[in-house]
Amino acid sequence: MERNKEKRGKKKGITGFHVLENECLWMKAGVVNFRLCDNDYDCDSCPFDLGMRKTMNLKSPNRTERSHPGWVQYLKERYHGAFRPCRHALTGRINAPKICTMDYECHHCPYDQMLDEMDFASLADEPSYTMVSGYKIADDYYYHMGHSWARFEHGGRVRVGFDDFLVRLFGTMQGVDLPPLGASLKQHEVGWTFGRNEHRAAVLSPVTGTVLATNQKALDDPGITNVDPYQSGWLFILEARFPKTDAKGLYYGNEVFKWIEKETQTLISFMGPDYERLSSAGGEAINDLIGHYPELEWSQLVRTFLRTEEK
Repeated sequence: MERNKEKRGKKKGITGFHVLENECLWMKAGVVNFRLCDNDYDCDSCPFDLGMRKTMNLKSPNRTERSHPGWVQYLKERYHGAFRPCRHALTGRINAPKICTMDYECHHCPYDQMLDEMDFASLADEPSYTMVSGYKIADDYYYHMGHSWARFEHGGRVRVGFDDFLVRLFGTMQGVDLPPLGASLKQHEVGWTFGRNEHRAAVLSPVTGTVLATNQKALDDPGITNVDPYQSGWLFILEARFPKTDAKGLYYGNEVFKWIEKETQTLISFMGPDYERLSSAGGEAINDLIGHYPELEWSQLVRTFLRTEEK
């Protein structure tokens, strides 16, 4: 394995999630000296936030969809309405001072919505990679046994796509059918399909959640998933329901390397000694393997590596 030492990604939280910020808002507000967020900034369901409000005798709001988390009331009291910093400035999501003009009603804030739309649009930074048995593995991504990846982002959102093993195995796709906006997906269950010629295959969802956005470029030109599966070829974004629990069911770090090496050995057992000698020469794995070796059975590859059945 060769590690690409050029790190361009942003820092990650203590759970390994690739996020834009990770310091607790109570720390950013100066209430505690040190605390890292381990709940994806979902203050309404955070035990630490609840404990802090009880400790500081802050009024506990009703836990409804529109209720304020505890840090909102604290900031209002601390700054006495004269200066109330935007929560995105506090967390480091933006690198400029900004005053909140919406009374911390973020769900009504055009600026908050604009940031979300910018996040949806594309991955700003190209990830760094590790080569494993000839396949690119994007660092700090999570990987599902069905060869999709999950990138945990700001606000509990998860970006999803195909991994390099899958796109090299099945080659350039001629169609991708993604779930519609608002669809509910479950981890380890079929989430979407792709096709080539007369064949189709289903892919398992890496996490549980609701579809927030899809990559129209990938729908219009599925070939970009083969050329750049980890950045411009992403597929869709989910609002994760159980991010911390789902992450435990995915491969991460050294687990990914061992898994890809094992998958490669399984593939070699299908291909025979000639392919093993070719793969041992180093470099990247063959692109469009099924196109170069028509004797491979599509249905067998789908069952073995995607853990589903041919559609």
